[in-house]
Amino acid sequence: MGCCSWSACFHLGYWRAQSKAPLLLTMIIVLTYFVYCLTGCSETMPSSLPASPQRRDSPPRLEDGAGRYPSAEPDPIAEDAAGLSALAGWNISVFNNYGSKKIPQAVIIGVKKGGTRALLEFLRIHPDVRAVGAEPHFFDRNYDRGLDWYRNLMPRTLEGQITMEKTPSYFVTKEAPKRIFSMSKDTKLIVVVRNPVTRAISDYTQTLSKNPGVPSFQMLTFKNISTGLIDTSWSAIRIGIYAKHLENWLQYFPLSKILFVSGERLVSDPAGEMGRVQDFLGLKRVITDKHFYFNETKGFPCLKKPEGSSRPRCLGKSKGRTHPKIDMDVVLRLKEFYRPFNLKFYQMTGHDFGWE
Repeated sequence: MGCCSWSACFHLGYWRAQSKAPLLLTMIIVLTYFVYCLTGCSETMPSSLPASPQRRDSPPRLEDGAGRYPSAEPDPIAEDAAGLSALAGWNISVFNNYGSKKIPQAVIIGVKKGGTRALLEFLRIHPDVRAVGAEPHFFDRNYDRGLDWYRNLMPRTLEGQITMEKTPSYFVTKEAPKRIFSMSKDTKLIVVVRNPVTRAISDYTQTLSKNPGVPSFQMLTFKNISTGLIDTSWSAIRIGIYAKHLENWLQYFPLSKILFVSGERLVSDPAGEMGRVQDFLGLKRVITDKHFYFNETKGFPCLKKPEGSSRPRCLGKSKGRTHPKIDMDVVLRLKEFYRPFNLKFYQMTGHDFGWE
C-alpha cells in the first residue's frame, strides 16, 4: 500500500472511526445497563426475607400444641426455587419476595377424614395454585386475631394465581359461613364428602392411634347399646350428618359457590375428580392421569415422581391406616341412621354419592 498524504490519512481514519461509533456506543450502553442492574439488584433485594412487623396492640402469634408457629408445609415450588438459586448463586429471597399475600379466593372447608389432605396436595401440583399447608383454623379458633393475621399466613401469589387454604372443621362450625361471607361473598368453597359410616370409622381410627385407651367404637357410637340409640353428641357421628351442616352454609352461599367432591372417587378416579375441581376454580386442566399412580400398599393414589425428585410423592404414614374390625351389626345400624340424612343431602346438592 502506498503512502498517503497527511490530509488523506486523516480523512480515512475519521471515516473508519465514524463507521465504528454506533457499535461502540451500543456496547457502552449495554455494559452500563448490565452494571446498573447488578448494583441495583444487590441494593434493592434484601439478603433475607424480613419478618412482618407486629403492632404492639396485635395479639401474639399462634402456637400449636408443640410450641411451633403455624407455617406452610414444604412447598414444591419453593423447593424448586431454592434448588435453582443454589445452582445460580442467588439468594432465595429473590423468589420469596415475588407476588403479594392475599386472602384466599377458595377454601377447602371440609370434611374431616374425607380426603381433604389428598385434594390439597393434588391441587398444589397446579402452577396457578398457591396454598398454605398447615390448617390456619382462622374461622373457627382464631377469628379474633383479625384478617391481617390470616392474610399474613398465606403464601405469596402472582397475578393469575389462586390463594387457597384448607381447614376441615369449618364445615361443622356454626359461625364459619357468616365469617367467610363477611370476608368475601365470592369465596369458592370445596367440600370433600365420604360415606359417613366409613368416615366415622376412619375418624375413630385416628383417635385410637393417638390414644389407645379410648373406649371401643361400639361404646362411643351408642347412647344405649340395647336400644340402639345413636349418640350424635360424639363428633365422629355428628360430622357425618352432612345435610344438617350444609343448611347452615346455604344461608350465606348459593350452591354455585360450593363444589362437592367425592372422597371415594378421589381414590378411584383422582384425575376425573381433579378435572371437576380445576373447572370449578376456573383453572386450566393441568392435573391429569399422567400425574397419578395407585399405591397398592396404602390403598390410594399417589403422585408420580416429578422431574428432579428422587422418589414419588405420597401422603404420610398417618394416611391409609388399617381400620379396626367393627361389628357388622354396628355398621348396619349406622347405615340405617344415616340413610335419611344422606338422601336429603343428595336432594340438596343434586348429586347422588351412592352410599346406599
